Formats: sequence, structure tokens, C-alpha cells
Amino acid sequence: MFAAMSPAVAEAPLDKVSFGTNWVAEAEHGGFFQAVADGTYKSYGLDVTIVPGGPNANNRILLIAGKLDFYMSANTLQSFDAVANNVPTVAVAAVFQKDPQIFLTHPNPRITKLEDLKPLTLLISKEGIAGYFQWMKSELGFSESRVKPYTFNAQPFIVDKNSAMQGYVTSEPFVVAKQAGFQPNVLLLADYGFDGYSTLIETRRDLVDRKPGLVQRFVDASMIGWYHYLYGDNKPANDLIKKLNPEMTDELLAYSTGKMKEYGIVDSGDTIKDGIGAMTEARVASFFDKMSRAGVVKRDVDYRKAFTLQFVNKGVGVDLRPKK
Repeated sequence: MFAAMSPAVAEAPLDKVSFGTNWVAEAEHGGFFQAVADGTYKSYGLDVTIVPGGPNANNRILLIAGKLDFYMSANTLQSFDAVANNVPTVAVAAVFQKDPQIFLTHPNPRITKLEDLKPLTLLISKEGIAGYFQWMKSELGFSESRVKPYTFNAQPFIVDKNSAMQGYVTSEPFVVAKQAGFQPNVLLLADYGFDGYSTLIETRRDLVDRKPGLVQRFVDASMIGWYHYLYGDNKPANDLIKKLNPEMTDELLAYSTGKMKEYGIVDSGDTIKDGIGAMTEARVASFFDKMSRAGVVKRDVDYRKAFTLQFVNKGVGVDLRPKK
């Protein structure tokens, strides 16, 4: 049997690729870990090393410095910021069609929409105040006088029924339910017009110019990984996530994945036809208009330089979505 093997059919060497995430390993990165764990990247000729982020890591700097090939950026605002500061990076795919940013409130039948939060104390991080809250002020008339610092500790929210706390739909409601024993109300900012993309794949412009085929293979394989993670056997990815992040639990992984599916965070809207990772210029333009009106980005920034549609909207993997 082995004598039948010939050099002509021997495996070609894999292209080594490094990909930095923006936080410790978690379900919100699941598709990338899935593509490593189930061999999808390898089938696309890639040997991918995922470099987890965390409180003491700055993988975006490593991307810019050429130490990483790809980076998982948090949201479209980072892409605009790169253009404004002449940073030579570009977004090549948007894994999250909806930003998972939410506000949580105590159970209250009178709170049914985002505007109902105006009388409450709002617990918001520094980054949140500089970003999405400026949109809330500009578009919805919120006041900064209601804001108190959020220190990523749920206790101040839990003890104050007249407060609302920022979070991600995939994690903080789970944490609060565990700690406080009640199911919080959840309001997703994306449902009220906060229409930026989240969890984007960024790379350097020079890599797009020099190795577009490599970029295409990484994008395509990553999106296949996301289909497998959401709709297939995601145990290989979750085992890898838990190995890299021992504090992660099966319960939270299942919760986060379920919420991504329930809210259409990854697979909804344009992805139904165009595939996970889809982007449109209209969406980016809409978000840029809102953020510039809110004073978060300057009007003279050329938002078209923040992204490219060269590698997405090709329907890669749509046949892997379960038929209803």
C-alpha cells in the first residue's frame, strides 16, 4: 500500500499563518478554533496558529508590526480609526453581522425598549462612553449625567434595581443570572440601529496586495469553521478553547453559542445568501454616518479604505446551514 505513494501525490507544505484574537479563548471565537481543531484550515493548505488576546496582550499592535498575519478586531470603529491614523490595515470579513453589545436591566415589564433606560443609572465602560454611548446621545437623546463607570463587576448592577449595565448578549446575562438568581431583561443595541459589524478579520494591506490567494483561503476556511461550529459538532473547538482558557465551562460555551444563534449574531441578514462574513458598503456607510454625526469619527475620514469586499459575499459555506 505504501509503495503506491508517489511524490506527485504527497501533501504540499502548508502555509504558516498566525491569527490573533482580541480576548481569551471563548465561544465568540469558536469558528476559528473549530477550523483549527477539525482540520478545515489544513484542508485549505494552511497551518494556522491562533494567538489568544487578553488583558495584557495587544495583538493588534503585533499585526501592524508584522508579527501576526491576521487579527480579530472588535468592531467597525477600529477600522475607521485605522484609516484616520494611517494605519495600513483593512477589514476583509465581518463574522458578527450584529454587534453583541447589550444593556441588561432588572426584570421590569415597563422596560421594553432602549429609550426606557433614560431614567436609570447606566453602568458603562470608558470604551463604551467613547463609542456606542455617543451614538445613544446623538440618536436617542441620552444624557451623560446618568452614567457611572462600569468596572466589569456585576455587583453594583445587581444591588441597584434602578440601574442598567452594559454587556455582551453572549455572556453577561449568564453571569448575572448565576450571581443574582434572576433573568435580566436584555436590550440589543443592534435592534435599535447600532448597525456596525463586529468581530472582523483584519490584515495588513501589503498582505492583501502580495498574497490575495492566502487571504482568500484564510477567510473561506474561517467561515467554513463558523458553519461547523454553529451547526455541526463543535466539541473539537470547545475542547481547544477550554485547554487554552481553563476557566471556561461547558455551560457557558453552550449558552454563548445558543445566544449567537438565537439573536442571529453571526448568521442573519446578508449572510443568508452571501455567506458568513458578508459585508456591504451600504452597511459600512450607514454606520459611518451615525458615528460621524455622533462625533466619534471625523467626517473627512474615507471610510471606504476601512474594508474590502474582495474576499466575501461569495456564498462560501451556505450549503452547510441546516435546511429548515
